[in-house]
Amino acid sequence: MPFKINISEKSGKTYKLEAEAPGLIGKELGQTFQGKELNPDLEGYEFEITGTSDKSGFTSMENIDGVGLKKVLLSYEKGMKTRPKHEGKKTRSKKKPKGLRLRKTVRGKVISEAITQINIKVLKEGNKKLADIFKPAEVEKPAEPSGEKKK
Repeated sequence: MPFKINISEKSGKTYKLEAEAPGLIGKELGQTFQGKELNPDLEGYEFEITGTSDKSGFTSMENIDGVGLKKVLLSYEKGMKTRPKHEGKKTRSKKKPKGLRLRKTVRGKVISEAITQINIKVLKEGNKKLADIFKPAEVEKPAEPSGEKKK
């Protein structure tokens, strides 16, 4: 199953790539790798893995070892919303209830076959710009019919 890879630049632009990348399996969050492991066009690039999620939407966390799902007690950070679900829409305050911790399911930091989305950022750029590599292919327009009318 191919990974959905989001490549972000320092400028804020994000490029999407869907690729089979067996070289990424076994790598951890925060680890760096060369661009040619993803695509030969990305020669010279260096990337850092910033985040992942699986098909069910469970995010990976850097402080959880392994590849499986774990239920951990979280305070406000990645994987936990600022407002508990039971508060409803009417009390939509941005205030965080003091001392709230919830047990949430998260995934370990090692990339496995269960991961579907990988977020990476550019650390070192190659000779080609990402905009040129991911430029959408120009679609040829069909030839316009001539002005002749059939009788």
